[in-house]
Amino acid sequence: MLVAFFLCLGEIANLHAQAEKTEASREDAIVFCSYNLKNWLLMDRTFNKTGKLTGKPEKEKVKVIEFLKAIHPDVLGVCEIGTDQDVADLKKRLLDAGLDYPYTERAHGGDVTRSLALLSRFPIVARNSQTSLNYQLGELTLPMQRGILDVTVEVNPDFKLRCLGVHLKSMRTIPEADQALMRRNEAHLLRKHVEGILKAEPTTKLLAYGDFNDHPKNDPIVAVRGDRAMPETSLSDVPLRDANGLVWTHFYDWEDSYSRLDYAFVNKALHPHVSFRRSYIFWDKNFDDASDHRPIVLQLSLKSTKAEPKKAEPATK
Repeated sequence: MLVAFFLCLGEIANLHAQAEKTEASREDAIVFCSYNLKNWLLMDRTFNKTGKLTGKPEKEKVKVIEFLKAIHPDVLGVCEIGTDQDVADLKKRLLDAGLDYPYTERAHGGDVTRSLALLSRFPIVARNSQTSLNYQLGELTLPMQRGILDVTVEVNPDFKLRCLGVHLKSMRTIPEADQALMRRNEAHLLRKHVEGILKAEPTTKLLAYGDFNDHPKNDPIVAVRGDRAMPETSLSDVPLRDANGLVWTHFYDWEDSYSRLDYAFVNKALHPHVSFRRSYIFWDKNFDDASDHRPIVLQLSLKSTKAEPKKAEPATK
C-alpha cells in the first residue's frame, strides 16, 4: 500500500511538472492543445450493436478534464466530439475545473456524428470552416468525412493565429472505398486549402493540427507538408516527445500497437514562434482511461524564438 501511495505521488508530481512546462513565460506565450477525445458523443457502445445510444462513459470524461486541467491550454482543438450539446458539456466541465473558454467553433464534414471543435480563451475573429468538401474516387463522389475546422484566433492585435483542425479518414476498412485512398484525397483537400490561404496572405500564422490517422512518411502526411521547394506554402511538422522521450500518440489495443497519428504543422510565418523546448506529448500512465489518443501540446511565443534550437526536448517528468 505504501508503494502505491508513492506511485500516486509520482503521478501527481508528473502532472504538475508538465503543467509547469507550459506555465513558464505565459505572459509572452500561449499554449495550444490538440486532443482526440475518443467519442465524446452518443453512439452504440455495445459489442453486439443493439442500437442503444449512450454517451462517453463518465469516468472517461472525468479523466479527460483532469488531463486538460494539468495542461491548461489557452486554445484547445478536439476531435471526435458530437453535437453542440456535447461541446457545451465539455465547456461546462472545463469551466467547473477553472478553465473558461468563451469562444467556440464546431465543424463537421460528411460524417455528421463525429465533429471537430475548437475552444478558445481569445476571440475568434474569422470563421471559414469547410463542411462540404468532396472528391472523386473513380465514379464515386465522396465527402471529406470531418471537413476542415478553420478559425482565426486573435491573441492580441499583433498576433492572430489561424487554426486548421482535421480528422482524416481512419485506417478502418469500409466497403465503399479503399481507406488509404480516401485519406490521401482528404489530405490533398487540406493541402489545397492551405495553399489557398497562404498564397493570398503569406504572412498568416497558420497551424494545422489534429488526428491525421497515418504515419510520418506516408503519402497523406507528405501531401499535407507540401513542396519544401515552395517555403511560402509548405508546412513543417513540429517534433514532439513525451516525458520518456517517446513520440507515439495513439494506442490501438486490438493490435497492441503504438503509433504517431496526431500532428501539429506550422508554416514559415508561425515557425519562429514555436517554443520547441516547451512543446510536448502529454504523458500519464493511465492515458487510456480518457482516450486512446494522447494530447499534443504546443507553446507559442508571441515573440520570435529564432535563437532557440529546433530540436524538441522531452517534457520534464
